[in-house]
Order: sequence, then C-alpha cells, then structure tokens
Amino acid sequence: MTTIVFEPELTPESRAGVVDGLVAFNRSQVPDAAPFATIGLVLKDPVTGVTDGGLTARISFGWMFVELLFVPERLRGQGVGRQLMEQAEAVARERGCSGIWLDTFSFQAPGFYSKLGYAVFGEISNYPPGNSRFFLQKHLS
Repeated sequence: MTTIVFEPELTPESRAGVVDGLVAFNRSQVPDAAPFATIGLVLKDPVTGVTDGGLTARISFGWMFVELLFVPERLRGQGVGRQLMEQAEAVARERGCSGIWLDTFSFQAPGFYSKLGYAVFGEISNYPPGNSRFFLQKHLS
C-alpha cells in the first residue's frame, strides 16, 4: 500500500514525481496539444545586470498563464508593466495561444489588468484576510 508522507519543504524530486505524472496523464488525454513551455521576460538592473523584475509565464493547451509579474519601484509608472504584458501577449500569439489568464490580489493590480482588457472570471473573497484574489482572462484575436 502507498504511504502518504508530509514534506514541510517539498523536495525537487518529490515535486518532479507529481508534476511528471500529471503531465503524462494530461498529454494522454490531449495528445495533439503543443508542448508545454515556460517563458520569461526579465528586467535587468542597468548597473549590476541582476534580474530585479519581470514576468514569468507557462503555456499549455493553447493558453498562457502569467504566473508572476513584478516591476521594481525604480520603474513603476513608466509603462514597463504594460510593455511586459504586451510582449507576453505577442509571445502568446506567436505560440498560437487563444488567450491569457492570470491572478492578482486586490492590493496588487486588478485595475491595471482591467485597463489592458482582462476580465475577472473568478474571485476568492477574504484571501488574504481583508482582501480578495481575482482571476482574470483575455481572449486573443
């Protein structure tokens, strides 16, 4: 019988065991799907060359999921976030995606995404306490 083991800090090997199994199952159900991809649009500090912001996304089943977007304080209010999202949309179109989805907290940037044409399709209220987590999507033409 299989044993369930709690790992307070998931090991890379354990994560790979879960991910690899799920990916194999998903591919067996949708065999004609394009390969999964993880992309990044990174921002580099001009002095140090260190990555200090940017966007990470995963592409699967014809959609892009924007996993993370962070613009450092030094670049806020200059259109950098918009440029990152526009470039992500361009990559999604190039890869044949029909849409993009993402999530954000009420204290982050739901208004920013709305201005870019993203619509809320889900919300978890009081997560974190006193706030909400929004799920947004945009269909690409």
